[in-house]
Amino acid sequence: MSRPLIVGIAGGTGSGKTTVAHKLAAAMPPDRCVTIEHDAYYFDQSHLPPDERATVNYDHPASLESSLLAEHLRQLRAGRAVDVPIYDFATHSRRKDTKHVVPAPVVIVEGILVFVEAGLRDLMDIKIFVDTDADIRLMRRIRRDLEHRGRSFESVRHQYYATVRPMHIEHVEPSKRWADLIVPEGGDNKVALEVLLGQLGRIGFGLQ
Repeated sequence: MSRPLIVGIAGGTGSGKTTVAHKLAAAMPPDRCVTIEHDAYYFDQSHLPPDERATVNYDHPASLESSLLAEHLRQLRAGRAVDVPIYDFATHSRRKDTKHVVPAPVVIVEGILVFVEAGLRDLMDIKIFVDTDADIRLMRRIRRDLEHRGRSFESVRHQYYATVRPMHIEHVEPSKRWADLIVPEGGDNKVALEVLLGQLGRIGFGLQ
């Protein structure tokens, strides 16, 4: 197998970047594409009391072990499998088990901060930024945190004003400058998805 194509997908929380990543991956044979989420690399916070874990700024680049993700991408690029952490958002800790990921022709990496650090960004062959209006992103985040991450509305609201919005302005939005392609409205943008699949599909199906 030739060197994998590494595709980075960034965007604000709730922008639809995960939907874009999953739709691109689903359009290719399962053994031709793998997806890795930057969120899996949050540092374990189990050493902190439960009430203190909620006060950590999870929207700052320092909250993620990006160096480990970069190392995993280098390993996949070299044709070696990796064991990706599994993060428990309800307890803010890493689980003991991991996700075994084997190399594939297309590797998709997605997360709000994947373009922020040069050491990670420079490993990506294609960089896509999903750009969605702030009110839509906020509503999606509220629904996700309430339904899937065991959060209360009060905690979601506090976190949004304390860290999510400021970190988006300071780190996420400026990282758009590194994007090769900007996709408005995420997974709802059928034209953009078709254009992307036109390029990635040839690689994913082994046509080039």
